[in-house]
Amino acid sequence: MLLDIEESQLVLVDYQVRLMPALFEGPAVLANAVRLAQLAALLQVPAFVTEQNPSKLGATVPELKAALDEAHARVLSKMQFSAVEEGLGEWLRPPAKPVQGNARSLPKHLQKASTGGERGTIVLAGCEAHVCLLQTALDLLEDEFEVWVVTDACSSRTERNRDAAFDRLAGAGAELVTTEMVLFEWLRTAEHPDFKAAQALIK
Repeated sequence: MLLDIEESQLVLVDYQVRLMPALFEGPAVLANAVRLAQLAALLQVPAFVTEQNPSKLGATVPELKAALDEAHARVLSKMQFSAVEEGLGEWLRPPAKPVQGNARSLPKHLQKASTGGERGTIVLAGCEAHVCLLQTALDLLEDEFEVWVVTDACSSRTERNRDAAFDRLAGAGAELVTTEMVLFEWLRTAEHPDFKAAQALIK
């Protein structure tokens, strides 16, 4: 099963100025998060970013915020470790618009269209992998989203905690991918009109 760009939304978790310096391989992880945000902006994938207790941990790192601004990302400030507990699920799956007439009388394919064209695939990356990312991902899976965790854009303060999060996420049903996997699966073909611009993000 490949990622489908038409079904995808990007969620980046807690890349904050007072947290990133303490994280394992922080600069490389941040660079991949920036690439994901830039790719979402280029390919017009809906994007969201969370900030854990920003009064203590600071705002999103400036270089990532600039890329997220290009993607018109919504920002969710939170105190709960799981962003779903703070309403992220409602942002990702807004209430369906009321349908004129009886939706059940419509053919099956039109019934689905009447729900608002939901994007149920969440491409997720963030910090710390074993806390806020993990709890957000598990809650999204519980809410029946497909969750694809971008491993090279995730970190924790220790490698062991990060890897333990990946083990648990894989066991729970999340797909583990890399930034380049996301890029090439969203594009699908070298004939994509944005192929050269997207490829430049990883060179």
